[in-house]
Amino acid sequence: MWSKFLNQLEKINESKIFQTSVILVIIISALAIGAKTHNLPINFIEILAIADIAITLFFVIEIVIRYLAIGNFKRFFSSGWNIFDTVIVIGSLIPTGSSGILLARLLRVFRVLRLVSMVPELRLLINALLKAIPRMGYIALLMFVIFYLYGAVGSILFEEINEVLWGDVSIAMLTLFRIATFEDWTDVMYETMEVHPLSWIYYISFIFLTAFVFLNMMVGTVLEVMQAEHELDRAKSHGETLEGGEPASRAQIENLQQQLDDIKGLLGEMVNSKSVENKTS
Repeated sequence: MWSKFLNQLEKINESKIFQTSVILVIIISALAIGAKTHNLPINFIEILAIADIAITLFFVIEIVIRYLAIGNFKRFFSSGWNIFDTVIVIGSLIPTGSSGILLARLLRVFRVLRLVSMVPELRLLINALLKAIPRMGYIALLMFVIFYLYGAVGSILFEEINEVLWGDVSIAMLTLFRIATFEDWTDVMYETMEVHPLSWIYYISFIFLTAFVFLNMMVGTVLEVMQAEHELDRAKSHGETLEGGEPASRAQIENLQQQLDDIKGLLGEMVNSKSVENKTS
């Protein structure tokens, strides 16, 4: 009896209707949170309070269904997305009228992020971004070195021109960040060019390194990891695996296919050669 009940919960958890309903409730929750930031009539505020309770109960029931459908504590919490959803749902149970009113309100705001855990495409993007962070860290470190060097040079050359923008290295780095984001950077350049006419070389070289080279390197890193994640997801969805249980990439599959074709060709040549030998004998 209990096993049939769990099987039924598993079917509900995997159904499109259930997943669509959860996404719809998350969207309604987001709209309700946004509505609370406006000045509303008292009656409408009471309706939103009732809706908040209903939404919280729905999320509790939904997370219980997902847990029972998996049926294993370790397996359920081995997923970071399940841990995230559980923390958000448990945090939503904190009454808004308690001493932790600020925490309760913040956790209700974060319920909107559950949309990421419910949509596979969004999960794929987040996973790719998280995996790209270590690689991006080295690029960011190199960018910091460039910012520091240019900040030191700018502070030495332009401090007397405008102490507000080039007073020391830290202020100069903030100015360089403004230049890298193209926020009225020409005003800064023209001001220093009145004293140092060739200072445009300083700005153009800095913009070329930061805005064109390093930022494109970051974009390329994210795209590379995202492509690998899409390949991994496609391989998992098609059940394509290699030794060790790791999903096979498209290149690996094509390589195996080429090897099979070569083997078929060799076997065909052997069969033809033997048939010729039999005819001659």
